[in-house]
Amino acid sequence: MSHASDASASQNGFGLERLDDLPKGAWIAIMVIAFVLAWPIGLAVLGYLLWSGKMQSWRSDYRCGKRSRRHGRRSRATGNSAFDGYRSETLKRLEEEQEAFEAFLAQLRQAKDQKEFDEFMAMRTRADEGSAPSPTAV
Repeated sequence: MSHASDASASQNGFGLERLDDLPKGAWIAIMVIAFVLAWPIGLAVLGYLLWSGKMQSWRSDYRCGKRSRRHGRRSRATGNSAFDGYRSETLKRLEEEQEAFEAFLAQLRQAKDQKEFDEFMAMRTRADEGSAPSPTAV
């Protein structure tokens, strides 16, 4: 094959270099279909996704988004100052509510743990009293 035919095949046909341009949903569909047709092919597609770093970028995108929200970084300004102010106040209020709710859940867990511990100690005390030797008459 000549160089000219290689170039025309990749421009007109579906060349291997275009596989990297497929969206995430297409890669997932290809992997599922490959597993359905023949599991070794599906495993090969999964291996390629892991080896090429495509799966890693999906995970890091998620983590970066989550990390940026937790550290208080906001998305960029929209240009509408009224909306930006409302959004920042609402996000601040929601973060405060989340912290209060997490503190409430921690209190509930502590109370539940304390109750279970008290019940355990009561059962242990009753078991110890029941197994204690009785005084003998002289």
